[in-house]
Amino acid sequence: MPKFAITCGDINGVGPEIILKAISRLASRRRKFFIYIPLNIFEHYRKSLNIDIAYEVIGNEGQANEKFYIHICNLGEARLTAGKPSKESGEISYKAILRAVRAVRDNSCDGIVTAPISKEAFSMAGINFPGHTELLAHLTGTKNYSMVFLSEKMICSLLTIHVPLKNVPEMINKRVIKNNIEILYRVLSNDIGVKNPRIAVLGLNPHAGENALIGKEEKLIIKPVIDLFDYVEGPFPADAFFGAALYKKYDGIVGMFHDQLLIPFKMLYFNSGVNYTANLPIVRTSPDHGTAFDIAGKAIAKERSMVEAILWAEKIIRNRKKNEV
Repeated sequence: MPKFAITCGDINGVGPEIILKAISRLASRRRKFFIYIPLNIFEHYRKSLNIDIAYEVIGNEGQANEKFYIHICNLGEARLTAGKPSKESGEISYKAILRAVRAVRDNSCDGIVTAPISKEAFSMAGINFPGHTELLAHLTGTKNYSMVFLSEKMICSLLTIHVPLKNVPEMINKRVIKNNIEILYRVLSNDIGVKNPRIAVLGLNPHAGENALIGKEEKLIIKPVIDLFDYVEGPFPADAFFGAALYKKYDGIVGMFHDQLLIPFKMLYFNSGVNYTANLPIVRTSPDHGTAFDIAGKAIAKERSMVEAILWAEKIIRNRKKNEV
């Protein structure tokens, strides 16, 4: 039975709502949930959503009663200001992540599913990380990682993550590209279970450089790395690649920068896509959407991406354990 550590995310966003909706669908004798959240926030949403579920409140994972499938790891009392990030909401979301990572590291849980955090709230709280990915890499001592997005028909990896667009070209080099391709290949073959995966790599410039007329990165940096692998093709012009639905022909895609991949991915899978931090020693997935402060507290948030994040984590945990045998 897999045990999931679920972090509340920013309590003033949709995190608590989608967590409750998701676990009410998935909690059973097949899986257990440890939810890191202030109890009063959990109770507020449980009552407002009229969700009747059996759970227990515990101080730590060792106190869990086996007869329950939902365990609330209480983070104390918190003030709810739905739709507005705050210093307190940043501190709580950070604390939830620290507790969840510790639970997985000491084998109390098998993997982490994180609700969305607010970078603004993190900043208010003096937490100097741009997002989950960088924070989790720091907490696990991982220098070699990548952000991967999962869906039923598209799996893609970002070469650069939360950086200004003007900084992207200088961050692209042969070592980084080779490393990203190798991580994605391991994700596909080991974590996802794809046999003999094929990977496409996108170009950096319009028309993938137009044979060095619009930019030389493709010819001098990207193509030489692609030629090292017999399972990789490209570089492809991003617009034509997605416009012609070429993504359906490949098991994985490597993109050069954030919006190049996430605009088409979220257009297709906004309510079901999943964010996966690849190459960590722990399993971590998340919904691919943000805090959605504009609809927080209105009981209209859709939980499908959170459900999918849990199911993808379950699949990855199962495959990793299988590969350990």
